[in-house]
Amino acid sequence: MFLSSLLYPLMPWAILALRIALAAIFFVHGPPKIQKSKEMAGDMGMTPGMVTLVGFLETLGAVSVLLGLFTQIGALALVVVMIGAIYCKSQKWHVPFSKMGAMGWEFDLIILCSAFTLATIGAGPLSVDWQILGGY
Repeated sequence: MFLSSLLYPLMPWAILALRIALAAIFFVHGPPKIQKSKEMAGDMGMTPGMVTLVGFLETLGAVSVLLGLFTQIGALALVVVMIGAIYCKSQKWHVPFSKMGAMGWEFDLIILCSAFTLATIGAGPLSVDWQILGGY
C-alpha cells in the first residue's frame, strides 16, 4: 500500500519510458525491412511485399507509440506484428522459447506484452493523445 502510493505519481513517466523503449526497438527493426525487403524475404520465408508491409507497420507503430499519437492503434499494429513473429519463430522456424547462446522468442513475448499494455491503457498523460482527447 505504501509503495503504491509512493510510486503512483510516477505512472506517467513509467508509461513514457515504456513507449520510448518499445519505439526504439521497432525503429531498429522496421526501416531495414522496408529498405532491404528483397534480401530479408528469403531469410524470413515471406514475400518482399509482406516484409515491406511488416516494416511499415513496425515503423509507423514506433512513430505512433513514441509520439503518443493514435497510440492504441499503433500499439495494436505492433501486437499483430509480434503475434506473427512469435508464430513464425515457434511454429515455422522451431525456435525454442529460450536457449543458451541463442535468441529464443522470449524477447518477442515481452515486446508483445508491452505493446498489448499500451494498446489497453493508452499513452498516458505525457502524450499527444492525452492533449487531444483530454485525459485518456
